[in-house]
Amino acid sequence: MALGTADTQRRFDDPVSVLGDRLKDGSIYKLLADHGLEMFPDDYFADCYTNSPHGRPTVPARILATVMVLQAFEGLSDREATDHLGFDLRWQAATGVSIGAEPFHPTVLVGARNRLRASSRPRRLFEDTKVVARSVGALGQRARVLDSTPIYDAVATEDTVTQLRASIRKLLVVLDQADTALAGEVREALLRDDDYATPGKPPCDWDDQEAREMLIDCLVKDANGALDVLSDHELEGSVATAAELLALVAGQDVKEDADGVFRIVRGVAKDRVISTVDTEARHGHKSRSRHFDGYKAHLSIDPDSELIAEVVATAANTHDQDAVADLLEQEAKEKDKPTILGDSAYASGETRATLDKQGFTLMAKCPPMRNTTGGFTKERFVIDLEVQSVTCPAQQTVGIKYRKDGSGIARFSKHCASCPLKSSCTQSSAGRSVAINQHETLIQVARQEQTEPEWIAVYRANRPLVERKIAHLVRRGWGGRRARTRGLKRIATDLDTRASAINWARLATLGLSFGANGWTLAGG
Repeated sequence: MALGTADTQRRFDDPVSVLGDRLKDGSIYKLLADHGLEMFPDDYFADCYTNSPHGRPTVPARILATVMVLQAFEGLSDREATDHLGFDLRWQAATGVSIGAEPFHPTVLVGARNRLRASSRPRRLFEDTKVVARSVGALGQRARVLDSTPIYDAVATEDTVTQLRASIRKLLVVLDQADTALAGEVREALLRDDDYATPGKPPCDWDDQEAREMLIDCLVKDANGALDVLSDHELEGSVATAAELLALVAGQDVKEDADGVFRIVRGVAKDRVISTVDTEARHGHKSRSRHFDGYKAHLSIDPDSELIAEVVATAANTHDQDAVADLLEQEAKEKDKPTILGDSAYASGETRATLDKQGFTLMAKCPPMRNTTGGFTKERFVIDLEVQSVTCPAQQTVGIKYRKDGSGIARFSKHCASCPLKSSCTQSSAGRSVAINQHETLIQVARQEQTEPEWIAVYRANRPLVERKIAHLVRRGWGGRRARTRGLKRIATDLDTRASAINWARLATLGLSFGANGWTLAGG
């Protein structure tokens, strides 16, 4: 099968000519129509098909890449995207096809994404926008603004009963395909009168607590029985994956009580699997009252050009500070480090110390000090790290006792009993104590800096820009805020494509064009 090439000859049925001035300057559609071949030449995806036994697609790279970018830009499904290629003049102009051209089949997009993920350059759609932006001076090194946003998963969150039964059922399905003899052994170990052939919850009187507990106990014992059988065998491939999932689900929500009955435990496991359909999705939260299920998109924004400098996908329970290294991987290699701006999620002492060691300047607001008992907050105490002492509001001074990790504690118990301010300070019978962070010096400096007018002005001028860019990223429900696929790698591919579309649209607004001297910006 031959590699498709783009048709560069303009004809009377050219959609660019038909649209005329309606194809607006500064739009992503106009940029793609004018310079699509420079952005996506015929060999753009050639490496993805080097070892393909089926050859290469006849769909030209320009058409395929443009459809992928516009699909992400407008938040469309695969079928909707190919439909737009067939009837939307802007899409036809952007892809360089003639009016009335026959669209390709939607499954071509599925195969293209799979091959792209497996290639040596899986993030090219996004990374190439940064290459162009740097070449025209649009992506500078003055500053980066960091933030994250939820990506809601594309599956239903499952309760413990559903997960247990679904995991056992999935194991039996893969065993039937891989090893019928072993499947028979596992079925013999199951105690419940259930063939696990149908999806969903088993019948139960859900209003009867004893019946519910009996069902959960039986499901866990069936799971453990199946795992006991498998423990004597060498497992590979899908069988090993299904067994690992079953072991995880059987242990994350339940424990055996003294009477030998397995019951659901209170609380939520730290890294709880929330669905057997998408095992990488997790519970997440933006605040104490705002919870979500799925993934997180972490962004680094250049506040000068409003371009996305980096985007990273993680599970929903990943703390924002844990994605900083990935967001700043490229900048960490540069000689001149940008200033990093972020909210209080990036303000921990550990993050400050790491970035400071790498040569970055961090501007992140320290969270306000709180005391859940209503007493004096930590800021009412004078901490002198040079003499290693802390002075309380009653002017009593005690020394700091340090731990091996560099953190410490100052205890005022010997002064609290007779202190006239005790009722305003602590309700503890052991007296008041003040914790000293292992990076207390950095935190104290940061708290002082964020009160300075110059710091406040810089922060207010740059920090809100990331919120606007996040709004651009998630303004389309499907493929933006709402995941259209399952699994972290597929989510990451969608985010890269979405970020690529947002960046090309921004570069088009900035006046990007291609001429004899390569890429340039208007007025550059």
